[in-house]
Amino acid sequence: MGNNSSEFKSSVLGIQGNLLSFALKLTANKEEAQDLVQDTTLKALRNEEKFVENTNFKGWMLTIMRNIFINNYRKNARENTMVDSSEDLFHINLSQDSGFDSPDDTYAVNEITAIIAEFAPEYRDPFNMHVAGYKYEEIAEKLSTPLGTVKSRIFYARRMLREILSDYR
Repeated sequence: MGNNSSEFKSSVLGIQGNLLSFALKLTANKEEAQDLVQDTTLKALRNEEKFVENTNFKGWMLTIMRNIFINNYRKNARENTMVDSSEDLFHINLSQDSGFDSPDDTYAVNEITAIIAEFAPEYRDPFNMHVAGYKYEEIAEKLSTPLGTVKSRIFYARRMLREILSDYR
């Protein structure tokens, strides 16, 4: 996928539906989800050269989205600021005018990861799988847990995370 390649652009366009459903899971708000999809799409297009061939494209895109969501939520930044502090394999650079510095953003991601790590395994495991992009049915199957239980545990974990993070606002 060369720089600004049409193949890359069509891959980005082809995943919009997946991005929207993931954004809705994260935000539970249609307008915020649409903004998150837009931010993620722009960030991916601007950082095409950072995508490594033969890497899971969907995973790369969802990682960008998750990190934008975490940083926007943590900073309460709603002015279309594009920030990413990926500690994952992708190392997307922060834009120079983002107004955020890397150490603080990494701290936020690490802090949120630590909060989630404190959850009891019956909440942490399905929540992490959900955020990683697994479908409810796949989570239920892998954890040998009824579908309704998986959904309610993910809902509860999301609510606990929001309550804890609301202290930072």
